Amino acid sequence: MASMKDSDPSLGFLTRKETEVKLPRPTRVKNKTPAPIQITAEQILREARERQEAEIRPPKQKITDPTELADYRLRKRKEFEDLIRRVRWNTSVWIKYAQWEESQKDFARARSVWERALEVDYRNHTLWLKYAEVEMKNKFINHARNVWDRAVSLLPRVDQLWYKYIHMEEMLGNVAGARQVFERWMSWMPDQQGWLSYIKFELRYNEIERAREIFSRFVQCHPKVSAWIRFAKFEMKNGEIPRARNCYERAVEKLADDEEAEQLFVAFAEFEEKCKETERARCIYKFALDHIPKGRAEDLYRQFVAFEKQYGDKEGIEDAIVGKRRFQYEEEVRKNPLNYDSWFDYIRLEESVGKKERIREVYERAIANVPPAEEKRYWQRYIYLWINYALYEELDAEDMERTREVYRECLKLIPHKKFSFAKLWLMAAQFEIRQKNLKAARQILGNAIGMAPKDKIFKKYIEIELQLGNMNRCRTLYEKYLEWAPENCYAWIKYAELEKSLSETERARAIFELAIAQSALDRPELLWKAYIDFEISEGEYENTRKLYKRLLDRTKHYKVWVSYAKFEAFTAIEGEDSDTREENDEDSIQEQKKQCLELARGVFEDAIKYFRTYAPELKEERAMLLEEWLNIESSFGSIGDVSLVQNKLPKKLKKKRAIVSEDGPTLHEEYYDYIFPEETSAPNLKILEAAYKWKKQKLNHDED
Repeated sequence: MASMKDSDPSLGFLTRKETEVKLPRPTRVKNKTPAPIQITAEQILREARERQEAEIRPPKQKITDPTELADYRLRKRKEFEDLIRRVRWNTSVWIKYAQWEESQKDFARARSVWERALEVDYRNHTLWLKYAEVEMKNKFINHARNVWDRAVSLLPRVDQLWYKYIHMEEMLGNVAGARQVFERWMSWMPDQQGWLSYIKFELRYNEIERAREIFSRFVQCHPKVSAWIRFAKFEMKNGEIPRARNCYERAVEKLADDEEAEQLFVAFAEFEEKCKETERARCIYKFALDHIPKGRAEDLYRQFVAFEKQYGDKEGIEDAIVGKRRFQYEEEVRKNPLNYDSWFDYIRLEESVGKKERIREVYERAIANVPPAEEKRYWQRYIYLWINYALYEELDAEDMERTREVYRECLKLIPHKKFSFAKLWLMAAQFEIRQKNLKAARQILGNAIGMAPKDKIFKKYIEIELQLGNMNRCRTLYEKYLEWAPENCYAWIKYAELEKSLSETERARAIFELAIAQSALDRPELLWKAYIDFEISEGEYENTRKLYKRLLDRTKHYKVWVSYAKFEAFTAIEGEDSDTREENDEDSIQEQKKQCLELARGVFEDAIKYFRTYAPELKEERAMLLEEWLNIESSFGSIGDVSLVQNKLPKKLKKKRAIVSEDGPTLHEEYYDYIFPEETSAPNLKILEAAYKWKKQKLNHDED
């Protein structure tokens, strides 16, 4: 194709100055919002191509004589050869070169190009395919055979080459040649699809015996279940029932222990079922159930059930399945009698059958396997055998004496001095309550407290006596509970709440006093809170103040100070009787609020003084105290003085500190520091403030 300069020589006489065109100076886009209609680059190029006028399109070269044609071919070949020298390994260049030679009807040169390309990369099967397609398209059959023969000899593992070769011979009607190619291919033992293609080829020409012989070689090359099933179905389709049965029998002899043996047995049984041999099919299913492990026989069990539903009776199938599972469970518990999960499955199977004697026998055998070590972790699974046994006797068998005996024997067996199970004690007691034997239930719970006291047992026993209204027994149980666990704040609180519910205020207060006097407590904060709430509920505000002061003698936690201040600020006002509040005039109410606020301020001032003097490092707690104080002042409205607290609020600064690790670089973490107004006399504070302001200005400047 010639250029525009070649087609119009006058353009060559233009000077550079004459061809230059001054373009307008690009203006700066001011509106950067997206256009309402978005246009892609692909759309712009497509529209430009479509709207291009004919007179400005590049001209096409028209060849009118042999000289121009020879010149054109020489130029194209030179371009291809130059391109090949640069990118020798690019397969697409060789293909385009050869196809161009083919378009010029120069087949000798095209074959030369293909051969040169194969010398570069003969392992590329795409080259062989394109080469052979060119020969076939131009009806050079012998050349195509030569290409295919060389291709399958060099690349025998590329199935596509074999398929194309065979397809060509079959399209030419050369069945013998196609069969010969198949035989060459089968000598390389291809995958199953190759053998099946050979068999379909023979069946297309009604060569049944040849197909049968190929199937025999196929199952020898690929001795898999799917191959044998195909072979048997082939014989069945051709009406050769004895041959099909022989295939299944040979497959069972060789693959009975294979992972896919389940499919083989199912297919064999379905074959016998189609042949109306129900007894043979039943024997196959039973043989399979005896030889295939349980985990791989789900489909087999389902097929067997469907078969028996159609040809057998319900009892027969249930007995077959239960017998098989029973045999499996017996094997499992024989190998490992301490595998309690197997015992649970075995018991569940027997319970589904419903024979009491058999169920009890399995339960007795299971509970006889006592864990060898007296450690609770070994007994946690075993003890549920006893629990299930007792529940079975009570709910299913409805034998109460045997249930009571099961609980009694189990409680004797457990080494209570080392560990115990509160669940079992409680279940035994609840069983006696259901039998309306309250004396026996109390005896069981009493033995539990004496032999293996636990929180659950105390709580449940107290709950039972509380429901019965036996308050003296509840007091006795609480006393024993606290003797066993004097550090248990939950027990102290519940005991005091019991006395309060009985209007025994002094007894409740005495219990609280005994509780806070203990040297060790697990949750002392809950106990003190319960004691304070008790005094507030009784309206004893003076006692409450004393309690707060006693608590502050023990701990100076900022939450205690806040709670004390809120009590002084709000509790006395909220606790006042509404009738009394109506009788008082507005001035007296305001005066009372002022007094409460003054008391709260005193508490906050004492707290701030303590943190400033004795705990200066706890700056965050001190800042939170001031915020709580500020909230209280704000809540009092006009009575409160917010400025009193605002003058004491600290400045919050973000700082960094180094974290030194044993192995690794030094890291830095950010934290907040608080600078209080009374610390402004520090010499370095002004420098720090100036540095902070400078850093803030720098960050703002960078953002701008």
